Amino acid sequence: MTTTTTATTAAPTAVGTAHTRVEGRDKVTGAARYAGEVPLAGLTHGWLAVSTIARGRIRALNTAAVLAMPGVVAVLHHGNAQTLNSDYTSLMGKPDPALQVFQHDRVPYLGWPVALVIAETSEQAREAAESLVVEYDEEPHDVAFGADRPDAFIPEPADASEKKKGDLANEFAASAFVVDSEYTTPEEYHHPLEPHAATAYWENGRLEIIDSNQSSMLVAQELAKLFSLDPTAVRVRAEHVGGAFGAKICRPHQVAAALAATFLQRPVRLVLTRRQMFSLIGYRSATAQRVRLGADADGRLRALQHEGWNQTSTIHDFVERSADVARAMYEADAHHTVSRLVRLDVPTPTFVRAPGEAPGSFALECALDELAEKCGVDPIALRARNEPEVGPISGLPFSSRRLLTCFEEGARRFGWADRDPRPGVRREGRWLLGTGTAAASFPTLAGPSTAAVTAEADGTFTVRITAADVGTGARTALTLVAADALEVAPERVTVRIGDSDFGQAWIAGGSAGTRSWAWAVSLAGRELREKLALGGTIPPQGITVRSDSKAALEALPKRERHAFGAQFAEVAVDVATGEVRVRRMLGVFAAGRIINPLTARGQFVGGMIWGLSMALHEEGVRDAASGGQVGADLAGYHVAANADVPLVEADWIDDPDEQDPTGIKGIGEVGIVGAAAAVANAVWHATGTRHRHLPIRPDRVLTAGTASA
Repeated sequence: MTTTTTATTAAPTAVGTAHTRVEGRDKVTGAARYAGEVPLAGLTHGWLAVSTIARGRIRALNTAAVLAMPGVVAVLHHGNAQTLNSDYTSLMGKPDPALQVFQHDRVPYLGWPVALVIAETSEQAREAAESLVVEYDEEPHDVAFGADRPDAFIPEPADASEKKKGDLANEFAASAFVVDSEYTTPEEYHHPLEPHAATAYWENGRLEIIDSNQSSMLVAQELAKLFSLDPTAVRVRAEHVGGAFGAKICRPHQVAAALAATFLQRPVRLVLTRRQMFSLIGYRSATAQRVRLGADADGRLRALQHEGWNQTSTIHDFVERSADVARAMYEADAHHTVSRLVRLDVPTPTFVRAPGEAPGSFALECALDELAEKCGVDPIALRARNEPEVGPISGLPFSSRRLLTCFEEGARRFGWADRDPRPGVRREGRWLLGTGTAAASFPTLAGPSTAAVTAEADGTFTVRITAADVGTGARTALTLVAADALEVAPERVTVRIGDSDFGQAWIAGGSAGTRSWAWAVSLAGRELREKLALGGTIPPQGITVRSDSKAALEALPKRERHAFGAQFAEVAVDVATGEVRVRRMLGVFAAGRIINPLTARGQFVGGMIWGLSMALHEEGVRDAASGGQVGADLAGYHVAANADVPLVEADWIDDPDEQDPTGIKGIGEVGIVGAAAAVANAVWHATGTRHRHLPIRPDRVLTAGTASA
C-alpha cells in the first residue's frame, strides 16, 4: 500500500508546552519492561561474590562445593574466565581496570568481584554465591582520606587540573578583607531507584545486551573493545531506565554477564544488590577544599584561590573537580584553582550528578557568604559586584549569562528585601529562623549525534536515535522537538531510543543529552519535511532521512557556555535538639530553551531536593578496620525522605542559546548546584555559626553552639 503525500499542515508549537510523558501509561501499568524484567527462553541467573578484604590476593576458591548445589551450572572466576583486552581508549579515556573482571587474583578494595555463580534461578545463584568460600592472603590497607596527606598529587593533564592568573600573593596583601576557610564533603552515593542490571546472550553471531544505562552506544563500544569484537558484533538496548545520575555507564556487571553468556552459550541475567552498588558502580568521592578570597573594602575580589582534594582508587585516577566551579563564576585580579588526588584502597569514584560543581559550589558559595558578612555587603550585591564580563580564566565571551536576572527574580519572589542581615535574630519558640542564597552554574555541553526520521505510509513519523531516557523525560522532549521540526502534532510522532543499532549518539550525562540529540533530530526532521513538501508517494517502507550534527557542532564559535541559577532557602534550627528543618526553597534558573516545562520543573526540583539531602543528611562513612562502608544500605545511608522535603519551587527565565538551533542549554544538573550552600548559609543566618563540613547533623549543630542559644 502507498499513500500520496501533501504538504504538512503547520501545527501549534509543541516545544515549550507542558506535555505528559509519552511512555507514562506503560510505566504506571507495568507494561514498560526494565533490564531485569525482559523474558528470555533458557535464561540463567548470575550472582556476584565479592571480596571481604580491602587489599590482598585470592589464594583459593572452593568452587567444587558450590557446583554441587541445586541449580548451579557454573562458577566463573580468574582461573577460568576469558582473557579480556585492556589496551584501548574509550570516550571516557583510559578505562577503569575495574572492568577487567576475573582477570587476576589481585584485590584492590572491599567489594571487588571475585566470582560469578550462575544458576537456573536467582535464588539458587544467591544461595550458592553466599556459600562460596574464598581464601585470601590479606595485606594492610589504607582508606584514610584528608587534605593533609603528603602523598596528594596533581593529576595529569596538569593544565586541566591547575589554572593560574595574576599574582595571588600581591593581591591578598592588598586586600582589605580575607576569607580563608576549609570545607569538607563526605562520600555520597547515587543509588537510582532501579538497580543496575544486564542480560547478555549471543544471537546470530552477535553479543546482545539488555541493559540499564545512560548510553547504549558507549556500553556497546566498550564491550566490543574489551572482548576484541567488531563494533557491529555487539548490540546494547536500554529501552527504559529507572534513574542513573552518572552511575549507569559501563560497569563490571555488564562485563561479567557477557563473560558468563560466552562461557555458557546461554542467556545470563545479572542484577546487582543494593549493598553491591556501594562498591561496584562508583560514588562521589569525599572532598576537602580550601577557599581563600581577598577583597577590597567594597567587596570587589582581588584574589580567588580554590583548592580541592579527592580520594581515588589505587588502580584508576578519577578527579572530582570541585575547584573548577570557580573558573567561570567570579572575576578577580588573581585566580588559582587546583585539584589534587589521594590514592587509597577504595573503589574508584565516578560521575555523580553535577560532578565537581555540587561539592565545589558548597565551598565557594559559602565562602562568598562569609566574605559578604565581613564586608557588610548583601550576599546578592556582593555577587553582582564580582560579575565577570567574559570568562575569568578563559577570556571567552559568554553565550549568555543571566545570573543576575535569576537573582533579581528570585529575590523578589522569595522576599529577600525584607531580610534582616543580622544572624540569630529571628525566632519562633525554640526554633531559630534564617535564610540563605547561593549561585548555581553548570557548563552546557553537546556531543555529535546521529538521528533517523522516517515518514511512514500511514501518515505517522518514527524517530530513531541512541538516546537514553534515564527518567528525565528525554523521550517526550524529543517527541516535541521532532513534531516542531516536521510541523506536525506530537501525537503523530513515535520516538524509539536506547538501541546501539541506531548509531552514534551522545551520552545522557553532563546535562548534554537532550541538547545533543535534539540538534540531530531537528536537522533530520527539517530535511524530511522539505523532502515531503516536494510531493510524491510514500512507499510501504517509508521515507527516511538521516542526519549527523557533528559538522554543525564544530562550526560553533568558541564561547563560555553555562546554565546559571539562583538558589534560596529558609531553615528553622531547633536550639534544643540541633535539628535543622528546611521550610522552603526557591530556585530560579537560566538554562536555555525549555522543551517541556512539566518534566523540566521535575528536573530542577529533584536537583534541589538532592542538594537539601546533601546539606543535611547524606554521609558515606568508611570503616578504617574493614575498608568498607558502614551501613552499606539505604537504611544506614540516610537520604531526605518526604517529611524532610518542604515546599520546593523552581522556575526559569527566558535564556535561549541563540547559536544553537534548538536554543537548548541543559538542565539535568544545575538544580543541585548551590542548593547545599544556600541551606548552609541559611543555617548560619539562623544561628550565627558557620558549618563548613557536610552534612549539618544535629550533633554538629549542638557541638558548635549558636549565637542566640
